[in-house]
Amino acid sequence: MFKGFIRMAAFAAGAVALTVMGANSARADFLDDLFGGGPSYGGSKTMVRFSPKFNPGQIIVSFGDRRLYYVTQKGQAISYPIAIPKGEARWAGVLSVSAKKVNPDWTPTPEMRRENPKLPAYVPGGHPRNPLGVRALYLGSSLYRIHGTDAPWLIGQEVSKGCIRMHNADVVDLYNRANVGARVTVTWSRFNTSSS
Repeated sequence: MFKGFIRMAAFAAGAVALTVMGANSARADFLDDLFGGGPSYGGSKTMVRFSPKFNPGQIIVSFGDRRLYYVTQKGQAISYPIAIPKGEARWAGVLSVSAKKVNPDWTPTPEMRRENPKLPAYVPGGHPRNPLGVRALYLGSSLYRIHGTDAPWLIGQEVSKGCIRMHNADVVDLYNRANVGARVTVTWSRFNTSSS
């Protein structure tokens, strides 16, 4: 009798676990449908063959590909998925990395706060809701940055006000590789790449 009770309890616990797992899977599928992507939003970091006209240490941001390329050697680059600027925030040009920061603070611009009065005036570095994530590479004297994100499901989307967003793990990897002074080419051109 007691063994039968244990078997029934174990079966009930398993059924509950399957129900919860099913609900979590349904929730994940719903979020994927709503925001795009999957477990690795926008794709994943890969090593690719790349145009040999770029030198090692250069960063090429292709808004057309929705990828950032870090050139490791002639003809080879690491390709990272990114979120790109939307509509009126689109731009292109050549800048350089002017500074690098760990856990950068975020202060929204007055224009951002006019558009969304609910935005805080300031978010300290390291805060889980800091939209700059865990690292930032500042571009020239502009307000543009290559940075992490607190919303990884937006990677691969057109969402920013001009900045280039990356997964936090990817921006840490790039931060550790790229030097201050590195040339950054931002373009809408697309690149022919293949896995190397």
